[in-house]
Amino acid sequence: MTARRRVEKMEENRAKLITAARKAFAEKGFAAASMDELTASVGLTRGALYHNFGDKKGLLAAVVEQVDGEMAQRAKAEAAAVGEDWEKLLAEGIAYIRMALDPEVRRIVLLDGPAFLGDPSQWPSQNSCLDATRQNITTLIERGVLQSVDADAAAHLLNGAALNAALWIAASDDPEKTLPKMINAFTLLASGLRNS
Repeated sequence: MTARRRVEKMEENRAKLITAARKAFAEKGFAAASMDELTASVGLTRGALYHNFGDKKGLLAAVVEQVDGEMAQRAKAEAAAVGEDWEKLLAEGIAYIRMALDPEVRRIVLLDGPAFLGDPSQWPSQNSCLDATRQNITTLIERGVLQSVDADAAAHLLNGAALNAALWIAASDDPEKTLPKMINAFTLLASGLRNS
């Protein structure tokens, strides 16, 4: 087998494991998902899992990164349909919050992710969202849409608010009832940054 084919095979195995883990974690939760069943479902061994991810937690981190990245893309796509830049920034945060109702997002990213991987604000996928928010805020400040505020501080607050809103909804006994309360509070909080 050539070096190129070995790399391709490793990438294929990695993708298979992430796909299988995503399904298992969404259906059963991280703690209840069996690594033997997961690897067998894609014709691989635990060795392939350990080689690619180190351990089960490493696999969860890869799944969380994939799902969280998709969440960011979905939020951007929803925001793209809105008119002004301010509304786009607000719509992106609200779209992210609404995804807390998605069963896969709720289980993998918002419940199991923090429980097993720690503080979501330290995840690479969250940091890339933070960078994008910071850039948007900087642009809005330059255009006079937002008050003159530290863009880094504002980005941390907005991203943190959206993330914590989603976390609270996911942990709620009644997510459907909690969602509009969080969207309202997020909108009011974010609106405080606007120039009047």
